Amino acid sequence: MTQTINPRKAAIIGCGFVGSATAFTLMQSRLFSELVLLDANEAKADGEAKDIAHGIPFSGQMKIYAGTYDDIADSAIIIITAGANQKPGETRLDLVHKNVAIYKSIIPEISKRDFQGILLIVSNPVDILTYTALKLSGFPENRVIGSGTVLDTARLKYALSEHLGVDSRSVHSFIIGEHGDSEIAAWSSTNVSGIPLNTFCEMRGHYNHDAAMDRIAEEVKNSAYDIISKKQATYYGIAMSVKRICECIIRNERSILPISSMMHGEYGISGISLSMPAIVGLNGIETHVPISLDADEAEKLRESAETLKKIAAELDLSTAIS
Repeated sequence: MTQTINPRKAAIIGCGFVGSATAFTLMQSRLFSELVLLDANEAKADGEAKDIAHGIPFSGQMKIYAGTYDDIADSAIIIITAGANQKPGETRLDLVHKNVAIYKSIIPEISKRDFQGILLIVSNPVDILTYTALKLSGFPENRVIGSGTVLDTARLKYALSEHLGVDSRSVHSFIIGEHGDSEIAAWSSTNVSGIPLNTFCEMRGHYNHDAAMDRIAEEVKNSAYDIISKKQATYYGIAMSVKRICECIIRNERSILPISSMMHGEYGISGISLSMPAIVGLNGIETHVPISLDADEAEKLRESAETLKKIAAELDLSTAIS
């Protein structure tokens, strides 16, 4: 019998900084009426659930509790944040083998329960782990989504809004490629309420475009390293990013977000999960959305994909830990 889906239920696997911040954010969002937390440390999951549940009288009724894999099989969305934390001086790709091993213990537990919802991958390196989850689960590609560069894109919009003195919601831009050191700011398609970026910059008294773009792109790329060096982890921004992706799915918004998913020839890239704009709705990913890239951006995107493909080629995804 096919597993039914409870459209108002979500689960979070991994109750570290990111998982607990995500749970807190989702409790406040009122998107779900039931939220299940899982962690290798069951007491940690129980403690986080109870702590967050004590805020329910200020937010709105919902059920939040620590559970097992059997408790999450009917979730509309399973969010995986489990994994080793990125340490100061460590890149996201440095985490690969540790977190792939963790995924080999998690993904088979989900797939053998005939899960029919959306799998949302948040652990880093998110593009490689999205690819890993897809291969280990055997789920249709539309149902396996990585949080991708949704946070990086928000960071870019924030930085541009500060630079230009304008509402960040009026800034339209994307970070694409790897959620990591080879990510690309898609400057050639960036605009502010339909006005080309350079034109808007000049309206606001900024003329040194190349230097400003280089500085802002570097700030965005290195922002996680900066935060990790100061407070050991980033979690509020990604928690808000996860909430935004969940909104798109549960409300069937069909919003365009730069999530991580498998590529099939777009920009000459295939066989790897990469962060690119896509329409996201009730059934997960509907389709990728082509954006204008100049020759340099397109080449950097292909280089980013090659970086990830080399890592993916080293992984043994043929067996899972039982």
